[in-house]
Amino acid sequence: MTTAGAGQAEADRGEKGGIRTALAGLTTRGRSFLAAGVAAAICSYVLGQSDLLRVGLLLAVLPLVCAAVLYRTRYRVAGSRRLSPARVPAGSEARVHLRMDNVSRLPTGLLMLQDRVPYVLGPRPRFVLDRVEAGGRREVSYRVRSDLRGRYPLGPLQLRLTDPFGMCELTRSFSTYDTLTVIPRVEPLAPVRLSGEAKGYGDGRQRSLALAGEDDVIPRGYRYGDDLRRVHWRSTARYGELMVRREEQPQRARCTVLLDTRGIAYEGAGPDSAFEWAVSGAASVLVHMLERGYSVRLLTDTGNAVPGEGGDGFAGASQESADAAGLMMDTLAVIDHSDGAGLSRAYDVLRGGNEGLLVAFLGDLDEDQADVLGRMRQRSPGAVAFVLDSDTWVREPSDVPGPLDGSGERLRMLREAGWTALRVPRGASMDELWRQADRERRGVAAASGGEGP
Repeated sequence: MTTAGAGQAEADRGEKGGIRTALAGLTTRGRSFLAAGVAAAICSYVLGQSDLLRVGLLLAVLPLVCAAVLYRTRYRVAGSRRLSPARVPAGSEARVHLRMDNVSRLPTGLLMLQDRVPYVLGPRPRFVLDRVEAGGRREVSYRVRSDLRGRYPLGPLQLRLTDPFGMCELTRSFSTYDTLTVIPRVEPLAPVRLSGEAKGYGDGRQRSLALAGEDDVIPRGYRYGDDLRRVHWRSTARYGELMVRREEQPQRARCTVLLDTRGIAYEGAGPDSAFEWAVSGAASVLVHMLERGYSVRLLTDTGNAVPGEGGDGFAGASQESADAAGLMMDTLAVIDHSDGAGLSRAYDVLRGGNEGLLVAFLGDLDEDQADVLGRMRQRSPGAVAFVLDSDTWVREPSDVPGPLDGSGERLRMLREAGWTALRVPRGASMDELWRQADRERRGVAAASGGEGP
């Protein structure tokens, strides 16, 4: 939950300047009264009826007086906006809370409050606020919802001032606005062991020595349950208490999520398109692996890595998982198709090796890109690919080619290169595919006579 900045609006002569602004604020009723008054005055002159002149003057003066009084009214109001939450998954609702404070010494008249929102979030909310006493406040709220991910501005607030007769209406705008971030849908995934471990830390993980030699060992205080064979007697004699060697430190397991954003690799658009499924699938895997204790990064076909901390691009130990997840979700909220034609830039990033588990979400592939992906597999101990070819997403099921078509050939090439490659049909569940990938990996490992990486 975040709080928006506050702004102030003042209804006085200095903001818009000139009586022309007040006259431009006349409503249809006010213009009708003014026109009727002028017409009555002309008729009274032509017909010689003095009583009709009095009626005409009353009709013409009333909207002018209302406009002048409303324009000269001086009071100050402060407005604030609070989003709950400020980051929401696509298809879910967020509530926007508006608060108006009368910071002047005079009560206000009738106020009409309007907040500007993009069309995709729903209709523009409008509220009527009755008289607000001096120092008083009013709070209202409305809900917004979008099926399309993105970043949407909310505001600025607009305040409409009107007189009791409805003859004139003036608009004042606040200067501040906020941003609602609609992130991709995240589907909970089963805790499978695609990389041979169920946690981000474990005995099967690589370990690194704390320091090189016996003289450089960094000791720590003895804890109940520590092996007495690890007692460092030199440090114990120095500090006067039992100290044990801290010889090994487990490295945090790594996972790279590769998202293919090439525009030529996908067909169709909208929340049910293949590209949106790939973005949602990547978000689901990122969140799942972070929850499992992995150090995770998001990599696109352009070679850009998120969060990008340090030289390897992974979320380091100094960065909390929640912060890393928020940064990657914000990136996925606005990610769009790239103009690239291949995956060579992503391969250049992965050439260093030690990338951990590689999970790829891919669009249409040709033979060259399948070959690049085969070389990527050599740099990772485990690799899973979800392939979303256009044939299964934009055509009717009866028109979808069989397994021996071009996309089927690409899947075969990936599997021969060591990938656990799955074709993603339209409307597939990410959790079911995740489980299927684990079953296929275990099947391959059993056929080869051992547990895979």
